[in-house]
Amino acid sequence: MAKRTTSDLLFHGSDWNFATISRAYDAIETIALDEMGLDVYPNQLEIISSEQMLDAYSSVGMPLMYQHWSFGKRFVYEESSYRKGHRGLAYEIVINSNPCITYLMEENTMAMQTLVTAHAAFGHNHFFKNNYLFRQWTDAGAILSYMDFAKKYISKCEERHGTEAVEAVLDSAHALMDQGVFRYRRPPRLSSEKVRERARERLEYEEQTYSDLWRTLPLATETHNHEEAERDATERKKALKLPEENLLYFLEKHSLILDPWQREILRIVRVIAQYFYPQRQTKVMNEGCATYVHYTIINRLFEQGKLSEGVMLELLHSHSNVVFQPGYDDRRFSGINPYALGFAMMQDIERICTEPTAEDRDWFPSFAGNNDPKGTLLDAWANHRDESFILQYLSPAMMRKFRLFLLSDRAGDNYSEISSIHNERGYAAVRSGLAQSYDVAARQPDIQVVDVDLLGDRRLRLQHNVRHGVLLDERSRDETMKHVRHLWGYGVSLVGLDDATGTTLYECTTDDI
Repeated sequence: MAKRTTSDLLFHGSDWNFATISRAYDAIETIALDEMGLDVYPNQLEIISSEQMLDAYSSVGMPLMYQHWSFGKRFVYEESSYRKGHRGLAYEIVINSNPCITYLMEENTMAMQTLVTAHAAFGHNHFFKNNYLFRQWTDAGAILSYMDFAKKYISKCEERHGTEAVEAVLDSAHALMDQGVFRYRRPPRLSSEKVRERARERLEYEEQTYSDLWRTLPLATETHNHEEAERDATERKKALKLPEENLLYFLEKHSLILDPWQREILRIVRVIAQYFYPQRQTKVMNEGCATYVHYTIINRLFEQGKLSEGVMLELLHSHSNVVFQPGYDDRRFSGINPYALGFAMMQDIERICTEPTAEDRDWFPSFAGNNDPKGTLLDAWANHRDESFILQYLSPAMMRKFRLFLLSDRAGDNYSEISSIHNERGYAAVRSGLAQSYDVAARQPDIQVVDVDLLGDRRLRLQHNVRHGVLLDERSRDETMKHVRHLWGYGVSLVGLDDATGTTLYECTTDDI
């Protein structure tokens, strides 16, 4: 360990200025890039106040965002909780963009500015740039310009069509955001500025040349031939590429009542939903990566004599709070802390690579004892999401450390059963059960557009593939279907089918609501 002298320290005391932040950034960057082998977007650090942080909370953390009443409602809620001391604020917010934007709270001490710079500007930044989900499903280089376009476009729509008309579309689109993402096929990349300009020109042309006479065409005569009807339905589904998982996309492309400006608003909302979709699948990995990075960097800075003992104690205190995991029988328990699980698994991988036990060699023969923790971690961060990461890397030692067990709780039983514990068979079941709990596809209802006869009754037919007997809340379901009908313009029906047996569990239509 380097001997600490006053001249070697990056900063003194808790106050900060831009010179000390710059000096700390340079020292962090050297360790992150040269020693840890991280690959990051160019960084842009911005200092903001607590009120600006609350504003960023309310607008889903984006630096450019259109206006909507729900953002103001959330701002009031967050501000009230903060002022009453019911909750604190994040020390930073980081944006998955190129350059990567990191907001630092001006109220932070210099020690905290050092920690969150390592955590966000290098940990999260590396994960955003290198993880396969973000590389395939988001375009960091285009998101800021697209958000600027979205903000200006919606503002223009409000001036032209009225705030209430725009809010009505946004309300319905926001209600369907969870069903507005591509889960299994890659979405198209965000278009360039030139392409978006042509799109705006095309929309304006369509508005000028639109004729309402097309909506007065008589309905097609109903066929009574069953085989012909089946054939027509098959051809119709093929032409519309049904079933379709992305409900907002389908409504944007095929709704018979939406004007061009309304379709563009739907596209804006679903692009934002798609942008955040990878983050929902990588919470444990993303936070675990960033926490591991900041912990490694601050310890390395301390070893180099660039941080004082007092600063190190402050940093370790904050780090310990972040990775604290209450027990299942603790009143503070609200689930597994993603920071705690992610960071512990990163450290465990490092241990398995350098000091494996016989158990580790049995469970992880591909990397146990390879003496390459850096390469193993970089590979894991790049090629996994939470579900596959836990299935691949969660060790029995970690299950014992977190005291994990599998609980079987069936709705028809008046008791709960502990079905798997710490034995050879139990480890595999616990790991599989924990991984499944992080599978977004398993948590979100699978609702797809399965049919619509555009020349007939025009009823939009949706199908809910029910997993494990988990039905939709009726009140929420009915309110959401009203939003679907508002965007579709005609009747909407929803049928729930058991995913395993195909049995019809329920049916409902907007006619009954």
